[in-house]
Amino acid sequence: MSSKQAIVIGAGIVGLATARALALKGFSVKVIERSSKAVGASVRNFGMVWPVGQPEGELYERALRSRSIWKEFSDKGVFWSDAVGSMHVAYNETEWKVLNELYEVYKKDRPLQLLHPDEVLKKSEAVVPLNLKGALYSADELIVDPREAIGALPAVLEEKHHVEFHWDKCVSYISDGTVYIGNEEQFEADIIFICSGADFETLYPESFNEYPLTKCKLQMMRMAAQPNDRRIGPALCGGLSLIHYNSFKAAPSLPELKAKYEAEMSDYLEWGIHVMVSQNGAGELTVGDSHEYGTTLEPFDKAFINEFILDYLKRFAQFKDSRVIETWNGIYPKLTNGDTELFFSPEAGVYVLNGLGGAGMTLSFGLAEEVVKGL
Repeated sequence: MSSKQAIVIGAGIVGLATARALALKGFSVKVIERSSKAVGASVRNFGMVWPVGQPEGELYERALRSRSIWKEFSDKGVFWSDAVGSMHVAYNETEWKVLNELYEVYKKDRPLQLLHPDEVLKKSEAVVPLNLKGALYSADELIVDPREAIGALPAVLEEKHHVEFHWDKCVSYISDGTVYIGNEEQFEADIIFICSGADFETLYPESFNEYPLTKCKLQMMRMAAQPNDRRIGPALCGGLSLIHYNSFKAAPSLPELKAKYEAEMSDYLEWGIHVMVSQNGAGELTVGDSHEYGTTLEPFDKAFINEFILDYLKRFAQFKDSRVIETWNGIYPKLTNGDTELFFSPEAGVYVLNGLGGAGMTLSFGLAEEVVKGL
């Protein structure tokens, strides 16, 4: 056994990625999780590994590295994945102009195709043909089912990297390299990582208060498995997604598009709604989402938000079976200053890794490797 001991608190995607990176660095790793399995934002998302949303440079490279790790696990049969890519569709001239601009900006360095309507419909029969101007296809994106993938990773980390998992254990406090679980148990380590997601209140709350952190609540839905094993092809995104991701700010006409949405769809912007759909291995469709911000968020879903999402979805996607079989919300931490991650040390040997916003599935594996390498 390694002489270097590490503890990771939290078994969501950031915690799992950190545990993997520490184990590869030669640490003997324990993961402590307050629940019997991951139940937070890491299992409440599209399962989209989404390089297309990351701007050029460090973040795009980090996303590609994360994608390669997801693919490596999937290729070994740990969980299902589908390298279907993504398709952003346009239904007015301004959206089409933005997609053309993005293609020109990124075509040299990314696997992009600018598709005309007939080419779009060959990629996906689920796209609505009426008024379709075209689409931007990216081959980078990988889909997993987050519930399956996050659920499967602990066993692999145990088997391949000898990571110990301690479930149903809530850490009360940390002091001098010791992690205390109530008055019953304690673990010592050379290095401790806190990957606690939207929980800023339990450990080092005064330290979290020093950073520009808030929480984001999103509402999502799942539709029934499509009949006859029908696949929708790439993950599909309506025009509203173009004003959501930082990489799309490279389009000179984006402010014009945003102004158009503000004039015509202010209700959608008020609730941070942009609409995307991905398909899991069972053929079910994951649809969302909205964005509400605050440190304390209502636990109750708003029916009108789900209706907005479904109404907009119908503008660009059509399915053989549109029955909604599940609805839920997820809450993730979000930095309000535009930073893409929060990494700090509240005391010697203790590190907090958090604040990836909605990009945990896309960036965590790559970020964890970078952080651990830099220790």
